[in-house]
Amino acid sequence: MGAAVVTAVSSNAEYSFTKPNRESITLLAGLGVAGDVHAGVTVKHRSRMARDPSRPNLRQVHLIHRELFDELAESGFEVTPGQLGENVTTAGIDLLGLPRGTVLRLGEEAEIEVTGLRNPCRQVDNFQDGLLKQLVGRDGEGRIVRKGGIMGVVRRGGTVRPGDPITVTLPPEPHEELDRV
Repeated sequence: MGAAVVTAVSSNAEYSFTKPNRESITLLAGLGVAGDVHAGVTVKHRSRMARDPSRPNLRQVHLIHRELFDELAESGFEVTPGQLGENVTTAGIDLLGLPRGTVLRLGEEAEIEVTGLRNPCRQVDNFQDGLLKQLVGRDGEGRIVRKGGIMGVVRRGGTVRPGDPITVTLPPEPHEELDRV
């Protein structure tokens, strides 16, 4: 696998399952993607706001690995960057295998701290029937496996563009596996 790189960036100012691709996005420290409906200090996902709107927003930025789209294509699903609601599409990095607290530097300045796994919901099947089963399943020991990307918070702002390199800084050990956030 080659160097880790940003392959697409996406944002949407309105609540919508998909996010249009952009030439660049601007990450704002402590908030998320400038102009994106999910940016903010407190939760912005509608189901979470209904439960407790004062909770911290641990889902400021959603990242998905481009390799997932190839895997989905093998099962007959056509998915392109931004269609699953992610802000950043990556290649060359095992996002799902990163421990919590990993810092991803995107391009020259922007830094995202990984907070956990995206927990895909029923809206995925509204997008393409049967897709949710491809993103959430069980391993050989019966444990739930979530493949819908990871979530993070912006530690340091900056502009992110397709083609930007990604640098990974792991947190001190012991590492914590990612769980849904």
